[in-house]
Amino acid sequence: MQVDLDVDGTQVTGLPRFQQAAAQGRRLRRLAFGLGGLAGAGWVLALFVELFAAQSIWPALLVNLGAAWLVLVAGLQSAWWVTQWRARVMHPVAQQPLNEVEQTAPDGWYERLLEHLSQRGLHLLGQIGAATLWLGGWSVLVIIGIEQVWNLALPPAAVGLSATVGAVLMLLLGFGLLVLERQLAQENPAQWPEAGSLAQLSRVAIISLVLGAMCLLFASETSVWPVRLAVLIGILPGLVAIELLLRAVLSVFSPRREQLEPTLLARSFVADMLRWPPQPLLALQHELHNRFGIDLRQIWAFSYMRRAFLPVLALVAAVGWLLTGIHEIPLQGRGIYERFGKPVQVFGPGLHAGLPWPLGRVLSVENGVVHELATSVGDAPAPTLAEPAEGPAPMTANRLWDASHVNDKSQVIASSRDDQQSFQIVNMDVRFVYRIGLSDQDALAATYSNADVPTLIRSTASRILVHDFASRTLDGLLGADRVGLGDEIGRAVQGDLQKLDSGVEILATVVEAIHPPAGAANAYHGVQAAQIGAQALISRERGAAAEASNQAQLQASLARDQASASAREINAAAQAADLKFSAEQKAYASAGQAFVLEQYLSQLSLGLSKAKLLVLDHRLGGSSNAPTIDLRTFTLPADPTPARTTAQPGVAP
Repeated sequence: MQVDLDVDGTQVTGLPRFQQAAAQGRRLRRLAFGLGGLAGAGWVLALFVELFAAQSIWPALLVNLGAAWLVLVAGLQSAWWVTQWRARVMHPVAQQPLNEVEQTAPDGWYERLLEHLSQRGLHLLGQIGAATLWLGGWSVLVIIGIEQVWNLALPPAAVGLSATVGAVLMLLLGFGLLVLERQLAQENPAQWPEAGSLAQLSRVAIISLVLGAMCLLFASETSVWPVRLAVLIGILPGLVAIELLLRAVLSVFSPRREQLEPTLLARSFVADMLRWPPQPLLALQHELHNRFGIDLRQIWAFSYMRRAFLPVLALVAAVGWLLTGIHEIPLQGRGIYERFGKPVQVFGPGLHAGLPWPLGRVLSVENGVVHELATSVGDAPAPTLAEPAEGPAPMTANRLWDASHVNDKSQVIASSRDDQQSFQIVNMDVRFVYRIGLSDQDALAATYSNADVPTLIRSTASRILVHDFASRTLDGLLGADRVGLGDEIGRAVQGDLQKLDSGVEILATVVEAIHPPAGAANAYHGVQAAQIGAQALISRERGAAAEASNQAQLQASLARDQASASAREINAAAQAADLKFSAEQKAYASAGQAFVLEQYLSQLSLGLSKAKLLVLDHRLGGSSNAPTIDLRTFTLPADPTPARTTAQPGVAP
């Protein structure tokens, strides 16, 4: 019961919760600081792990555990505000008189606006309350943290020795919180009314720590559930945080009085469900009685509903079980009704009644649904992007026989070439259009005689095709035999299916394509490429041979021309020498010594044409004086070897 100081303010000193308020406040502050530090350290560690191993289990686990601790911190802080109010009531602070200082009004409009905004802000803060703002802030922080690590697509991975160490630390912290929870749960509500709600919030952190330890102990490269559980741990603290945020928002609309004892704002209905056995109706009843004064135990309608709940529930379960005997068959289906495991009747479309499950059940069978089946099915092609309408055709549109297709099946056929028996291979695409027979017997046979109808048709058709094509030739397949080929294959397959009592009816057999295998086309392309390469090599070698022959002919022609020119020059020089000799011989015969002297002088003048000569004659200067030579006008010759002087007739050396 809340205390109103305006009514019974003098009686609070005798209440235990007021007497122990100061000690409880100190204890709550220490617990809030310790758990808040652990939560902050866990989130910081999760941030570092996120930087190096984003796909690890650690970030999600640490953030979710930190969120559970922050929820408990929010509850501890909310209870601390309550104990602070009680402590102030028990030990009021004496207000000392303040010196009256004349306050002048602000001069400018900006200062007046700031003054007005600050006063309005303080007034609004006083109306909302610091406890409400703190509780809302913690709740928003928890919700944002859980949302950041919510990823159910995390891959499993081995965590090594750190998982064992982390699990041990989590179990130790869980044991410590369990001791705290037991202490809070055993507190007398008269001495500490908020202890029960704090114990419920501590169970959220304990359960989160135990689940986190299990995730680390069982984490491996092949187990997916530990990683998923590590992410799903955040659901419990997230729900509690959402509830606390709603309580904080709704408390804004509740009137606040400074003289009225505040109540714990961080109460959680979700945390109150963490008990065994859960009692949600009892908790709702207490909440309505405490909040609105409504006692559901005094209302006879609720009492009657509580007494009639189990009989009504049993009646509803019995009616629901009986309704399992009503079966609805769609228009395109049929149903085989089994009574105690034995087929009794084939139901048509509509509503039908029978024994409830498991005494009777209905097996669904198709009713006239037509299917198409290919004899060979390969891997589904990978999805490709849409090609432009005006661009080149994609490779998937290639329908030539040199491209492999999904539904092509290779068959061996007979061949007669050069009067020799042999075989050939062709690819074909044969499709069957079938349905389950319309009679009741066909429906029973298709349901109980076959495990897989498409596989049965495909295996039977493969055997028929191998047997039938062994006696056909390529010319026959591509010619006249192709017209009745589909009908013959369909009749053969239908006959074998009737012998097997399959209940399948072949409606049509379609031969889509018959062509040589794609490998033959590729081999032919290889042969063409080899032939083209051989022809190119021959042409290249012929060109090289022609080039070598022409080069040799050129060298021989040059050598022959050079030899002819040298011989002609030698012959001309010899003829010129012969003519000169003959002319000189004739001149000597006619002139004698004069010709010889003339030749000598011409040779001498030719040899001395560039020489410096000094001619001395005794006839120069008179008969009595000899010629005088001034040697200062001569320089030493470059070659110290004395020059050879030739005396000529009439010249004095």
